[in-house]
Amino acid sequence: MPNGENNIMSEEYSANNIQILEGLEAVRKRPAMYIGTTDAYGLHHLVYEIVDNSVDEALAGHCDNISVTIKEGNSIEVVDNGRGIPVDPHPTYKTSALEVVLTKLHAGGKFDNKSYKVSGGLHGVGISVVNALSAKLSVEVFRDGKIYFQEYKKGNAVAPVKVIGKTNKLGTKILFLPDKEIFEEIEYNFETLSGRLRELAFLNANLKISLFDERESKKAAKNKEHVFQYKGGIVSFVEFLNENKTSITKKPLFFHSRKGDLDIEIAMQYIDTYSETVFTYANNINTREGGTHLIGFRSALTRVLNDQLKKGKFDKNVTQLSGEDVREGLVAVISIKIPDPQFEGQTKMKLGNSDVKWQVESVVNENLGLYFDENPQDVKKIIEKCILSARARIAAKKARDLTRRKSALENDALPGKLSDCTERDASKSELFIVEGDSAGGSAKQGRDRFFQAILPLKGKILNVEKARLDKILSNEEIKTLITAIGTGIGEDEFSIDKARYHKIIIMTDADVDGAHIRTLLLTFFYRHMKKIIDSGFLYIAQPPLYRIKHEKELRYAYSDEERNGIVKKFSGGKVDIQRYKGLGEMNPDQLWETTMDPAKRTMLKVAIDDEIEAESVFSILMGDVVEPRRKFIEENAKNVQNLDL
Repeated sequence: MPNGENNIMSEEYSANNIQILEGLEAVRKRPAMYIGTTDAYGLHHLVYEIVDNSVDEALAGHCDNISVTIKEGNSIEVVDNGRGIPVDPHPTYKTSALEVVLTKLHAGGKFDNKSYKVSGGLHGVGISVVNALSAKLSVEVFRDGKIYFQEYKKGNAVAPVKVIGKTNKLGTKILFLPDKEIFEEIEYNFETLSGRLRELAFLNANLKISLFDERESKKAAKNKEHVFQYKGGIVSFVEFLNENKTSITKKPLFFHSRKGDLDIEIAMQYIDTYSETVFTYANNINTREGGTHLIGFRSALTRVLNDQLKKGKFDKNVTQLSGEDVREGLVAVISIKIPDPQFEGQTKMKLGNSDVKWQVESVVNENLGLYFDENPQDVKKIIEKCILSARARIAAKKARDLTRRKSALENDALPGKLSDCTERDASKSELFIVEGDSAGGSAKQGRDRFFQAILPLKGKILNVEKARLDKILSNEEIKTLITAIGTGIGEDEFSIDKARYHKIIIMTDADVDGAHIRTLLLTFFYRHMKKIIDSGFLYIAQPPLYRIKHEKELRYAYSDEERNGIVKKFSGGKVDIQRYKGLGEMNPDQLWETTMDPAKRTMLKVAIDDEIEAESVFSILMGDVVEPRRKFIEENAKNVQNLDL
């Protein structure tokens, strides 16, 4: 037997190698299995797990007030006025039900559909996982006229449940501090939490959710407070989304129906823009990847509008509307409540219940058909918009076909201005999008040709927020960009698997024009290649703002604060400071060393933490309505840094 095989066989593998992780040990050993990650996402997810339990009490009709407080030191307090977690002895474990819920995975009142008809946290791991991943956690339960208290450290009870006072309140208070042994950094973002809590308040009409920030650190929003409560529920949600847009119909259409155990709420409105904005939820969980409820809604919407097209006197050249046509300018919120939701994947991003499709489809067919029959003026406006979309779609298809035929006749289908890399593995390849030939020249000379490609764009690209796809595809710079990336564009053609680079880096000048070009590019990716962002492929380069020279020493600063720190360290007033306004001012070696070298550079990954806020910001900054943009600039002017005047 060869020596290598002999060595392998000599390694003992027996029953002694089999580990059994008791209680919450498994959670601490593999936290990402339960909360996704141990970065900022996972840290904030802990809060959502606790709040979701309180919201489940609201869904069951026992809670109408939830407060979340970020305490000094980044501990979190969540208080609700629900029934309070049971504290009586559990029949199996012979210990307080409170301790069972906090220390046993898959322990909870959500499995028999008696205590909770519907629930977001059906896995029964929420509060126990938070306990396991907290350095310390304490809980107070208000019920039976008493205040019950218990404290934990890293998931283990410090002492049994005890009574610490009397009360006439009902509810639960949980205070926890995430464990620094588990999380990369413990710093809660007020706006991130605010976005999710606002979403929950929209989805649960009349539920009051408050967020307070008591931290005094520089990073915190000192004594900041947000209170969310919406009587209109998801109708208020749609109105919020359309606050800075021009709507086609006067008010959102809303219908609420039941199909067996399924509760369906849909609010929708058409606006005078070219993108689709639809948020879908199942038991308050944001199903970002859609699922059967979205499929049912879209199918019915297309069918009903085509029925209306055939009934009315419209453009005879447009006899059929596609799904893409009927969704242009649509803003909708779909919220279903279901006793036994089936989510695809660990992250609960996609609803999989097959029967939900036809149930939602039936409800939309019935309610939308009835509404359109009773509101002919609204349907006329909507159909006319859909017809314009259909014409644009046909024109865009012709433009794409022409581009393909042209590419097929050329030896190289890639744009001539693209300086491609030699690496063909997309996961190892980078594309730098730069402005102008000057920066493009420096970048081409400074890059590593093996894995870095350079695409210089001439001037500002089209603002896609104000344009349909046919007009977008007639813009030469955008066509060049689409061809270089390789994914295609449009609902029927885009494929993330065809991306030629897994790092697409926007590298613009540190001035007003550079910021504008960066914003236009971000708008394009957000509206037409969002999966590039969702896949983590989009980045923003961070070139230095200053070149600081003292005698023979050369340093670079990326902020005013860093510049001041460097200048302080140099002895004497003889310091040469150069403020970079354009990448073309750097020679290729400097650009490589400061901005392009993977070993030294700093880049920002573009991510969407709050989709609702992102939608609002793009609409305000890039849309047609001027007043909201003026207001936004006035309110945020004080936060501007490095303003180029």
